Amino acid sequence: MKKDLLSILDLKTDEIHALLERTAELKEMQKAGTPHRSLQGKSLGMIFEKSSTRTRVSFDVGMFQLGGQAIFLSPKDTQIGRGESIADTARVLSRYLDGILIRTFSQDMLEEFASYASVPVINGLTDLLHPCQILTDLFTIKERFGTIEGRKVAWIGDGNNMAHSWINAAERLGFELTLACPEGHKPDAAVLKNAAKNAGNIKVFDDPAEAVKNADVINTDVWASMGQE
Repeated sequence: MKKDLLSILDLKTDEIHALLERTAELKEMQKAGTPHRSLQGKSLGMIFEKSSTRTRVSFDVGMFQLGGQAIFLSPKDTQIGRGESIADTARVLSRYLDGILIRTFSQDMLEEFASYASVPVINGLTDLLHPCQILTDLFTIKERFGTIEGRKVAWIGDGNNMAHSWINAAERLGFELTLACPEGHKPDAAVLKNAAKNAGNIKVFDDPAEAVKNADVINTDVWASMGQE
């Protein structure tokens, strides 16, 4: 059975910890010059409807270092740009590729694509969520402090895709999360409501100074997100 990564909530708590432990192992192997070709012969298709620097380069280089290859696809390079259905594109690409990364606008489009794809689909960013970015930030916290549990993370900025994925991460891992967002730019109500059912460790403030009080980590983002200037 394939496993997609469309949201951090697609991962169980122990799977997140295992992923971070494996990341640490691979980083040490890379520094030591030890081959770690666990994706030898595998191909990742990367569909980018939004521009990118870090996401594209990190996945491209990561696939190379793991022994696989990444294939970049913009809308003009595929039949999606000419009106082919999401379902048909997902089915066709699944016949050629071992996994697909999508960086796009709509979470609904991503989820529809994943429902028709027979290979794993990774969310490289949507307007709603950015799980891979937060997973790398969690790895940095673990490197710095040795553990994530018991830490306090503060988010300052728009209640955007980054904020939503931080909320998902706090729900899964139980660390304290405080968010300070401008009026009219709070996190999505449905994301907060879902988290509130399972976690009481997430609070939203108007005052940034209140949010960062006693924080171990302070996190922010650009003030004008792509397409939301």
